Amino acid sequence: MQRPPFTALAAVYDAIMADVEYDHWVDFVLTYARDGGLEAETALDLACGTGGFTRELYGTGLRVHGLDGSAEMLEVARERLPADVALSVGDLRTFDLGETFDLVTCVFDSLNNLLTPGDLGAALGRARAHLRPGGLLACDLNTRLGVRELWEGSQIEGLADLPDGREVHYHWSHHYDPGTELGVVQAFCRVEDGEGGLDEFVEEHRERGYDPADLEPLLAGAGFTRWEIVEYPDYAPPSADTARVWVFAWA
Repeated sequence: MQRPPFTALAAVYDAIMADVEYDHWVDFVLTYARDGGLEAETALDLACGTGGFTRELYGTGLRVHGLDGSAEMLEVARERLPADVALSVGDLRTFDLGETFDLVTCVFDSLNNLLTPGDLGAALGRARAHLRPGGLLACDLNTRLGVRELWEGSQIEGLADLPDGREVHYHWSHHYDPGTELGVVQAFCRVEDGEGGLDEFVEEHRERGYDPADLEPLLAGAGFTRWEIVEYPDYAPPSADTARVWVFAWA
């Protein structure tokens, strides 16, 4: 029943995350880019998962390449994305596609899955290496507060309909380990198997929170010389009680 992160979850991820406003996030990112003088034509979507954000980027006319560490998530992405969207399996810390892009994105706190500053710094360095001069990195991260207090009541639960008419029941619980400073999510899912039975699995997901003060030296070390850390959706400076920040860093 215990599965590695982002494996069994791939089959039910889009049903559970059906309300995520990927389209609003894309508008947020592209508005910032245009206001900064960047009219992007190409984009690399890191930790693209099942392709929700990738698809919205593509819908704006960008040529998009998606990369993720989970082959299972990419299998789902391949089914939902146009054939001319390139998809690659890769580690955020070490990938090398041999090309550069106008825009690199990494959303939905994917970078929080990198559990050490060294790993996060390596990922930022790879993102920088895949940006053309004048290109933009746009990513979001949960802060330390956001990881400590992920959900009110420390759990979420619900039912979601799958495209084939089946139903998934999910119960995800969260706790914070002060010893390791990591947030730990136990993601339990129960899915009808279509024959009157049930398939159950649990995935454990771990995140480390990063505050602006943690991020700035990592951005500098990755080779960025200019960046802004803001809140969604108004681009306001973050405060002490900000749970999630967006980073815009220019190459």
